[in-house]
Amino acid sequence: MSKLYNSLRITGVAKTITDIVGINAPKDAEPSIDIIVSSAKKLLENKKADRVFMYNPDAIALWLFQKYTVLFEKALLQSNIQIPMLSVMPSVTPVCFASMYTGAMPNIHGIEAYEKPVVKTDTVFDAFIRAGKKPAIVSTANDSLSCIFLEREMDYYIYNTHDECNKKALELIEEDKHDFIVLYNGNYDTVMHRSGTESNDAINELKENIETYFLLIKQIKKHWKNHQTMIGFCPDHGCHEIDGNLGSHGLDMVEDMNIIHFYSFI
Repeated sequence: MSKLYNSLRITGVAKTITDIVGINAPKDAEPSIDIIVSSAKKLLENKKADRVFMYNPDAIALWLFQKYTVLFEKALLQSNIQIPMLSVMPSVTPVCFASMYTGAMPNIHGIEAYEKPVVKTDTVFDAFIRAGKKPAIVSTANDSLSCIFLEREMDYYIYNTHDECNKKALELIEEDKHDFIVLYNGNYDTVMHRSGTESNDAINELKENIETYFLLIKQIKKHWKNHQTMIGFCPDHGCHEIDGNLGSHGLDMVEDMNIIHFYSFI
């Protein structure tokens, strides 16, 4: 039996977000993911979300969830819906996040290799800005999310470590001044490249990503009680092992292309 690719592509995330908030989508965005939009409608009791928090851990493959399901317990218990998703090619970080937040394929948004130019096509961030809302990105320096969505009238919080990023994200939730926050964590990706996808060090980073998602939701429940909130745990691509027990990604293979997203609506 041949291996199967997931059917729902990450290009559907952009319009899914804007539909749930009730604002116009980026102009090149592909259709939203109906099952997520329908879940939000039910769980938010037909109200539109006025807060969105997107947590973007890097390289969390679907096969990791399938093999180490018990490690995802906190993510499962905190989430309303889990969706198998399909990345884009090449399955590398700047290409994938450009597709996630423009809603467009690489040949449309223009990043088609591991390069980090500023995306010139319309994005979810632009959609929020046009709607009079305040977005922010929290990311480590020189990583894709700190580079490709620059040059917009929004807030950027760029730090040297993912621990600093996570601390700032928790502070921003408490301050409650932003309508849309994106937090990037590249720690699992970094470690799996140098020690393997299932090394003890890499698995510890995976556990940390799941714990971070749990803490973010806990903080949101505490400080955003007066809001209707969409929260996502949304990796960009998967990973696979190569010679030398190292980790890699970027190929058109299910290990790199199949990922899983978690969403919660509160």
